[in-house]
Amino acid sequence: MAQIPSASDRHFSADPEIWYSLKCAIATSSGFQRWQVEHHTQLQGLHLEQQVQRYLRETLETLAY
Repeated sequence: MAQIPSASDRHFSADPEIWYSLKCAIATSSGFQRWQVEHHTQLQGLHLEQQVQRYLRETLETLAY
């Protein structure tokens, strides 16, 4: 069984690179682009990073139900 690294095992210097790659992958996904169209008026003035964070939060909240 695969081991999940604890927070103390992580190399946090790589986290910005990982987040950037993840953010780019999400931003180019059809689901995110569709979500942007549906929420266009609510997203005005938000940076891409803020939009991706909101998208992830809403998606996870929906999955939690």
